Amino acid sequence: MNLLFLCSQNKRRSLTAEKIFDGHNGHHARSAGTEQNARIKVTPGLLGWADIIFCMEKKHLRRILAKYPDIIADKKVVCLYISDDYEFMDRELQELLRSYVDEYIR
Repeated sequence: MNLLFLCSQNKRRSLTAEKIFDGHNGHHARSAGTEQNARIKVTPGLLGWADIIFCMEKKHLRRILAKYPDIIADKKVVCLYISDDYEFMDRELQELLRSYVDEYIR
């Protein structure tokens, strides 16, 4: 399964998720940001590649819905409600991600 994780700048939350889940149980994971200054910006290609799209906050979901409604119309999109309070690979962030995401990728 192809998993795409989105946050604002693709520097902490979504990048941590990509590192945790890429290769986990045979899944492929990528990450991107929804803001102009993101490390890697979300693209139509990334959205099309994904089987499940995980947004860290509602604002990320709103942004992709506004910009790419046709691409994500038939996709499973999940909001994780994880605020931007963590550093890259923060232990608590990793635990949150595992507990929220595991139910979708079993």
